[in-house]
Amino acid sequence: MFTGIVETTSPLLRVRESAGRHVYVVSTPQDWRLQEGESVSVSGVCSTIQQSGRRSFQLVYMPETLRKTTLGELGPGNHVNLERSLTLQSLLGGHVVMGHVDTTARLTGIRDDGTAKIYEFQIAPRFSRYIVSKGSVAVDGISLTVVDSRDGRFTVSLLEYTLARTTLGRRRTGDRVNIETDILAKYVEKLAKR
Repeated sequence: MFTGIVETTSPLLRVRESAGRHVYVVSTPQDWRLQEGESVSVSGVCSTIQQSGRRSFQLVYMPETLRKTTLGELGPGNHVNLERSLTLQSLLGGHVVMGHVDTTARLTGIRDDGTAKIYEFQIAPRFSRYIVSKGSVAVDGISLTVVDSRDGRFTVSLLEYTLARTTLGRRRTGDRVNIETDILAKYVEKLAKR
């Protein structure tokens, strides 16, 4: 479980397929000590560390993960957002993020709004019901507050602080991002159907 407060970004060093396994090697952030079996959010995808060293750590993804997320589009040199999993001592600064990506969305516009930038995303309409104005959404693993939501589209407002410390500052119109909608909305919907 995560909070959506990205700790850092880091580059992919290698991406390879070996014996049907999709292996991603990520540069280990300075001062991070990771262990095999530990969970880490990689651009919003809950990932298990397979091997870990001082300079890099290795992740293995199944084809389903690559189909449902943007990870399959990444290669060496691309940066990913990183967040270590919650502990009992962690501050819950964002919202509850599982690392289970629901879908992807396309960045359709960026506009200035004073000292902030408004990012607009297009999403499959069936996921729009989980995204509400002033609610929470995780975009590439980043906990964000929704400014506006309507069928098939939503906007978020980003300060330079977030843009400089996450991969969203590198995103351009047309890029796809990973989306995890609020888990609470999905539980409420399921309970309401009973």
